Amino acid sequence: MRVVIAGSSGMIGTSLVAALRGEGHEVLRLVRRTPKAPDERGWDPPAGRLDDGALDGVDAVVNLCGAGVADKRWTDARKQVLRDSRNVPTEVLAAAVVEHGVPTLVNASAIGFYGDTGDAVVDETRGPGTGFLADLCREWEASTAVADQAPDVRVVRLRTGLVIGPAGGLFGRIKPLFSFFLGGRLGDGTQYMPWISLDDAISAIRFAVEHESVRGPINLTAPSPVTNAEFTRTVGHVLHRPTPWIVPGFVLKAVLGDLAEEGVLAGQRAMPKVLERNGFHFLHPALGAAVSAAVNG
Repeated sequence: MRVVIAGSSGMIGTSLVAALRGEGHEVLRLVRRTPKAPDERGWDPPAGRLDDGALDGVDAVVNLCGAGVADKRWTDARKQVLRDSRNVPTEVLAAAVVEHGVPTLVNASAIGFYGDTGDAVVDETRGPGTGFLADLCREWEASTAVADQAPDVRVVRLRTGLVIGPAGGLFGRIKPLFSFFLGGRLGDGTQYMPWISLDDAISAIRFAVEHESVRGPINLTAPSPVTNAEFTRTVGHVLHRPTPWIVPGFVLKAVLGDLAEEGVLAGQRAMPKVLERNGFHFLHPALGAAVSAAVNG
């Protein structure tokens, strides 16, 4: 297959490019600067422009664009950046996919779509929750509408949880805290953390690209979500570090603002029903194995 990837420079994008090429697919990367390599194609999302021929003969487009949700405090300006960095590129690619007859669009989203669901088990049939994150994901997914309504385009929306890999992402930022004996429970620790190993995330995206039976929203999460308290204990056990600390919710809210309320103290007990129903096999269905792979990787 010939696959175009937008957002190929991040942790997931870099690994996905390598994995697809390892499977024998041809991968082209969309870049916002002047292309410098044979596998690069230029585009300018705010201007709605792609290089001529960028989607010629393409079988699938994978869109991973989006500024990091947890990179900065959520000011009004930052919230607008989070929206624009997702909705604008998605609208451009959805329209381009239809215009150029690309049969598959695999578009990023996030598990925050469901809002805070407590200890209720949720799958892809659950509707959107409330709050900024849920609204952000709902708008993000709605930006695929042009492609979604096209009869000859298959759209997959990846509702991704916490990706556990050796470097990068949220886990890459918190792992050093545990290494320096600073790991601990966040708030009361009862909030669920839907997670997935980097290996399984990449395999699941490949699976979505390659299998026409997969369409619509899919929870990119392992089949065993855990509470924050269990997550903390497991990471500490794998790293051979005690985890005695507790960071109170009011401290997190003072430091992180709304991000703490929705991104740290809220959770989703999400299950990957669509992947399971379509026969996807998880390499790391249990958290301990995923953390061990990330630490040793």
